[in-house]
Amino acid sequence: MGRLNKELGLAYGTGMMATSLLGTGIFVVPAVAASIAGPGSVWAWLGLVLLVLPVAFSFARLGQSFPHAGGAPHLIGRGLGAPMEKLAAFLFLAVLPVGLPAALTLTAGFWHALFDLSAAGDLLVQLATLGLMLLLGSRKTRASGLVQVLIALAIVLLLLAVWWAGGLLAAPPALPPLHEVQWGLLPAALGVMFWCFVGLEAFTHMGEEFRNPKRDFPLALLCGMLLAGLVYLACALAVLRFGVYGSELANTTSIPTLMARLFGEGGRWAAALVGYLACFASINIYVQGFARLLWSLADEGKLPAGLARLNRNGAPLRALAWVIGVCALCVLAAWLFRLPLDTLIRYANGNFVLVYLLAMIAGVKLLSGFWRALAAISALLCLGVLLSLGWEAGYALALGAGFIAARAARPHLPQRAKI
Repeated sequence: MGRLNKELGLAYGTGMMATSLLGTGIFVVPAVAASIAGPGSVWAWLGLVLLVLPVAFSFARLGQSFPHAGGAPHLIGRGLGAPMEKLAAFLFLAVLPVGLPAALTLTAGFWHALFDLSAAGDLLVQLATLGLMLLLGSRKTRASGLVQVLIALAIVLLLLAVWWAGGLLAAPPALPPLHEVQWGLLPAALGVMFWCFVGLEAFTHMGEEFRNPKRDFPLALLCGMLLAGLVYLACALAVLRFGVYGSELANTTSIPTLMARLFGEGGRWAAALVGYLACFASINIYVQGFARLLWSLADEGKLPAGLARLNRNGAPLRALAWVIGVCALCVLAAWLFRLPLDTLIRYANGNFVLVYLLAMIAGVKLLSGFWRALAAISALLCLGVLLSLGWEAGYALALGAGFIAARAARPHLPQRAKI
């Protein structure tokens, strides 16, 4: 079967990478980190970028060397064998029932800042958001890339407006002196902030759709990551300067509150709209990545062939429709049973870190020289994060153990008699 269209360049790829990392984090996490570590959280942001760089460089090198719509699971299968590819794909898809409902609830939350939505209205916003993703995903990849770039620009412009109106451009805030930093508080802040950079593995699914993957894919990944890091740092400095953090309510409404203070109610509307679009972009890159994972597995005969069909725009619409359908069912279940979404997000994080860890171990086998050493360092970093999650990594570890046990038991099943 024909492979996916090669339509992405450096600009669109950078925008897609940046928006996949920003998401809901840009409007919440800087305030949460400030609440935990105070002004010292600025140093934590700088340290986090340095910690994530080895993982980003490793993913960039792997995506450059082995561009494929299968993304991280394909890389893991290449390095560790087909069973581990299936395990990684299973872990990746198992994020749907725990992570997507929480993310969509946060997305709908921006409309709560503007309207008094009922529970049913909240559900309709979430389902409508999924419908928009299905519509966008049915178009050519270039259309999705353009939307992502525009959203990234909107986020940057919003923060520039905050810095301009708040006088930060004229008198940039200085980094807090090192002797005033409460270093013991930084690990807890980093534990929250790390999730702002979850999204590197989802972007690897897009590698096959770059016109020049060996040149543009690693540059787009690294430029997008660094752009997101600068945006997070700028947001953190603004939150600290104006003190819009502290309680849970203050943290979750920090940017709309700051925009309303600087620009009035129009600013609140602008922040809510950009916040919704940022969340939409972040979830969209994952949904499109899931669809391409299913399409790739079906195209290689590992899933039903019907999922490998492309529409006239060259998009994997059937696979995308399946993913959207599962997402809708998960959202309905979370809405009906009032599931604890904050806990579900932490469970989803365990899946991502475990996939990261497997991808870095695969990198040790697939790469050589400097890149192999960098992948080994990245694997140790991922292992440290996984261990730091403690019991919250139980969901991912239980899924992995169950998957391995099921595969181990399969050869011992009685064979059907031949006729």
